[in-house]
Amino acid sequence: MISAPTPVTVVGIGADGWDGLPEESRAALRDADAVIGGPRQLDLLPPECAVARVPWPSPLRPAVPGLLAAYAGRRLAVLASGDPFFHGIGRTLAEVLGPDTLRVLPHPSSVAYACARLGWPVEDTAVISAVGRPVAALAAALHHGRRLVVLSAGAATPGEVAALLRDRGYGPSRLRVLEQLGGARERVAADGTADGWAPAPGDPLNVVAVECRRAPDALRLGAVPGLPDEAYDHDGQLTKRHVRAVTLAALAPAPGELLWDVGGGSGAIAIEWMRTHPSCRAVTVERDPVRAARIAANAERLGVPGLRVVTGAAPAALAGLPSPDAVFVGGGLTAAGLLDACWDALPAGGRLVANTVTLESEALLAARYRRHGGDLVRLGVAHAAPVGAFTGWRQAMPVTQWSAVKPAGPPGADQT
Repeated sequence: MISAPTPVTVVGIGADGWDGLPEESRAALRDADAVIGGPRQLDLLPPECAVARVPWPSPLRPAVPGLLAAYAGRRLAVLASGDPFFHGIGRTLAEVLGPDTLRVLPHPSSVAYACARLGWPVEDTAVISAVGRPVAALAAALHHGRRLVVLSAGAATPGEVAALLRDRGYGPSRLRVLEQLGGARERVAADGTADGWAPAPGDPLNVVAVECRRAPDALRLGAVPGLPDEAYDHDGQLTKRHVRAVTLAALAPAPGELLWDVGGGSGAIAIEWMRTHPSCRAVTVERDPVRAARIAANAERLGVPGLRVVTGAAPAALAGLPSPDAVFVGGGLTAAGLLDACWDALPAGGRLVANTVTLESEALLAARYRRHGGDLVRLGVAHAAPVGAFTGWRQAMPVTQWSAVKPAGPPGADQT
C-alpha cells in the first residue's frame, strides 16, 4: 500500500450526472484539488466543478499506484460508475490505499436500477460482468428459469450474449437491453429472444437482462459436480461422472481457493472445481499439447475461461505455480517425485486427492496412506447393459482413491 494521509473521496455517479448527485457528493467534488475518473464520468461534471480532471490511463490497474502516489497529500476525489464497490474501482483503491483511507459516497448501481425497472428481487438475480472479462463466463450461470443481469462492456455485448445463449442451448431465453439507466435518455432498447436476436448495437452504456430458457434438446447441466460426460470433448482421458462427483467431494472446494489439477486430461476436475463458486481458481497441468488445447476449449464452453492451462510434464511443470489449497493428481502418478512435490507444495490444512486404475500406482497410494493417513477407498461403478435379450451389469474399471489433509505441525517439523 502507498502512503495517503489525506483521505481519498470516492464518488459514485450515474447516467443522471451532476443533477443526480446529493449535495454531499457535489461538495466533495467541488472541494477537491483534482478528480480522477474515466472520460465518460469526467464529462458529466459541470463547469462549476472547476477542478483538475485527470483521466485514468489504460491499462488501468497497473497505473493506479503511481497515479495515486502523485497526488498523495492533496484533496483527491475519484469518480466511479454507480456503486464503487460493485464491480467498480473501489476494490482496487482499497487494495492499493487500504479501506481506512477511503471516504466512499456511493450511487445506485445499474443492477439496482435494472431490477427496479423489471420488478426482479436483487437477491434472486445473478450478476455477470462482461467489463474486462470474457462473455464466456456467462455459461456457468445458465440454468433454466434463472434471471441474470449482464454488465455490458459496450454496444456489442448484447449481441455477444445472444450468440452465446444460442450456442449453449439457451436460444429461447428472453433478452432485454436497458440503456442509460437512471438518466434522461433511459430506455428499453431491445426486447426479444436469443434465437431471433437482430437489433443493431445501441448505446454503449447498457445492461442486458436475461430470463434463461433452455431449449428442449439441450444438455442439462446441474449446479453441483458430476456433469454429464457428454458435456466434455475428450479422447477417453476423462474422470467419469460418478467418480468425478466423489473426487470433488473429497477435494472440498471453498470460495477463493486454488486447485492444482495435475494430469488434466479433459480438464473436468478443474472445470467443475471452478464452477462451484465464481471465486474458485484452478491451474491444470497437462503434458500433451492437444489435450491442453482441448482443456481450454472445454473450460470456455462450460463457463470458466479463467482456468489456467500449463502445458508440460509434472513435477517439473509445477515449479513457480502459486501455492495451492488442494491438489488433484489424475495422471502420471509413477513419475519420479510427483506425489512428494504435490504434498510439499500444500500448506497445513491443504488437501491432496489422487485417483488411479493401475496396480503400480495403487501401490504408491497405499504407501502414502501408510505414511500420511487419510482415506484409501476403492470406487466401483456398474452400468446396466444388454445381455442378449436381458439386462445385466457391466462393471467399469475400479478406481483407487487416496485423499488426505496435510496436518499442521510445530515450526521446523518434518511433514513429509
